[in-house]
Amino acid sequence: MRPIFTVVDSQILVITPQPYPVPTDELLLHGAGLCCIRQDRVLFEQLDFRVHAGELVQIAGKNGAGKSSLLRILAALVAPDDGSLYYRQQPLTAVASDYAANLCYIGHQSGIHEQLTALENLSFWRSASGIAKADDFALLAELGLAGLEDIPCRMLSAGQQRRVSLARLWFTRRQLWILDEPFTALDQTAIAMLQQHFAEHLQQGGAIVLTTHQNLSMAFTRQTTLELAYRW
Repeated sequence: MRPIFTVVDSQILVITPQPYPVPTDELLLHGAGLCCIRQDRVLFEQLDFRVHAGELVQIAGKNGAGKSSLLRILAALVAPDDGSLYYRQQPLTAVASDYAANLCYIGHQSGIHEQLTALENLSFWRSASGIAKADDFALLAELGLAGLEDIPCRMLSAGQQRRVSLARLWFTRRQLWILDEPFTALDQTAIAMLQQHFAEHLQQGGAIVLTTHQNLSMAFTRQTTLELAYRW
C-alpha cells in the first residue's frame, strides 16, 4: 500500500495502512480519567472508556451530554481537558501515526465535497488512503445510488449524500471506526444494510464506536452501551 500523510501537532507523519488482524479480544482503545469542558460546563469527568477488537460500543445520552465531543476526543481531533488515551496500551501521543492509519472517523456532517460527483468523492478517498482503484460503479449501485454516480453531490438528497459518505466503510482497511450518527437521513433499508456491514466488520476483528438516536435493530455478538448523563 502507498504511504499517506497526516498532520498531528504540526508535524507531518507518514502513514502506511496495514490490514487489521483476525478477531481477538485485544484492547484497542483505552481512555483513563477523561474530562471535557465546553463553555465553562463540565460535560463529563473521570470517564474511563475501553473498546476491544470485535466490539461495538454505543455512546448514548441526551443532546448536549457530550457524545460528539467524546467521539472527537477518541478520534484525536481534540485533546481532553484531563485524562489520557492509549492505543493498544501505548500512550496515544507516542503511536499517533499507527493510530491514524487504523482509524476511520466519520462525523455528523457528511464530509463529502458537494461540487464533486459520488464517483469523484470515492476516487479522492481511495487516493488519500492509498487504496487501489476498484469498481466504484458497482459499489454505488450496491448502496442504492445507481444512475447517480456522475451527478454533483450538492444535487443529491440528504440520504443519498449520507450513503456517499458511508461508502468509504466498504473499502477502508481501518480497524477502528468512530461514527457520529451514521444513520442520519437513511431509510430503513439503508440502515439494515449498514448494520449488516457493521456485523461483518466486527467478525473480521474490527471495532466500532458510534452515537445514534435510533435503536440498533440488529443484535451484535459483543455490544456495550456507555450512557453519558446531561450535566448542568
